[in-house]
Amino acid sequence: MENVLNPLIGGLLIGLSSSLLLGGIGRIAGISGILGSSLAKFHVDNLWKYYFLFGLILGGFFMYVVYPQMFHYKISFSESKLIIAGLLVGYGTRLGSGCTSGHGVCGVARMAKRSFVATLTFILFGILTVAVQGALS
Repeated sequence: MENVLNPLIGGLLIGLSSSLLLGGIGRIAGISGILGSSLAKFHVDNLWKYYFLFGLILGGFFMYVVYPQMFHYKISFSESKLIIAGLLVGYGTRLGSGCTSGHGVCGVARMAKRSFVATLTFILFGILTVAVQGALS
């Protein structure tokens, strides 16, 4: 039952937090946009972004303290492959004008056409990646 509850609770928390952000201050919880613009020149209008990012880090640390067994996994790829993958993800979020949190959670909920297209593209390429990896294994 734990395998069903963890994603369900996580999804509810993501939905609640993105709804609170949109309803509270009228901002969309697109992580790549928040991170990208917060790395630019500091501006007091971006203060909410720093709080948001700090909350993500603090939440991860809290989960590590409370539920450390969630963090016992082994990454089977080299550091260079992880760096390349990270750069590709970053490039993809810029190319797609957002990431899965911005498009998949917030954009689809607002019925944005470009978010539907982006989310379907994410899912399609996720399926293709798994199929190719499975075929190569």
